[in-house]
Amino acid sequence: MPRTPSAGNFLTRDNFIATDHAMIPTSHPPRLILASSSIYRKELLSRLALPFEVAVPDLDESALPGETPSATALRLAQAKAAAVLAKMPGSLVIGSDQVATLDGEQIGKPGNHACALLQLQKMRGRRVVFHTALCLLDGRGDIPLVQVEDIQTIVTVRDLPDAELDAYLRIEQPYDCAGSAKNEGLGIAILEKIDSGDPTALTGLPLIALCGMLRRAGVTFFGI
Repeated sequence: MPRTPSAGNFLTRDNFIATDHAMIPTSHPPRLILASSSIYRKELLSRLALPFEVAVPDLDESALPGETPSATALRLAQAKAAAVLAKMPGSLVIGSDQVATLDGEQIGKPGNHACALLQLQKMRGRRVVFHTALCLLDGRGDIPLVQVEDIQTIVTVRDLPDAELDAYLRIEQPYDCAGSAKNEGLGIAILEKIDSGDPTALTGLPLIALCGMLRRAGVTFFGI
């Protein structure tokens, strides 16, 4: 079962190899690909002012039997990156996946109003753990190099009445978000507390962790 690496650690998976040496920057910037259909991740990555492309991976995102939430998120983040790298060899590919859990039970995207309301009713007054897994797959060498990390965020949801939860959902309609709330939007009003070492992790792409991975892969920032 995959372990959760600490910041800066590397894992060896399948036909990928790990490295503890930072790559030497080259004179030509690498082709950077975001393996995601999420508009939220695209908006977050745009903050880094790096040129990048978007490619949508095609894979089954269901959890495997007996798989922990962290293992699910880590596996899918890497699978997304690997699927895109297979189509775009020689690239740096970013994959990310998020799994929300309440009492160890995975919470998916609600998809509609009724399911979203049920999610918020179960979550109110309680703490929800979000596992946001990040993978940077470097396909510039003969054998791809992988960096992975699981960034955890603990969210405490306000104990609000059904009327407020229902009204929020009708305004923002966050039916494509695990946990049924957009913390970067009006959803912040139904949250009581957010505990995380990376404030962008909850939205879906942990930029602090990603910047560290990109630097280790030889990517430079600020045009220098």
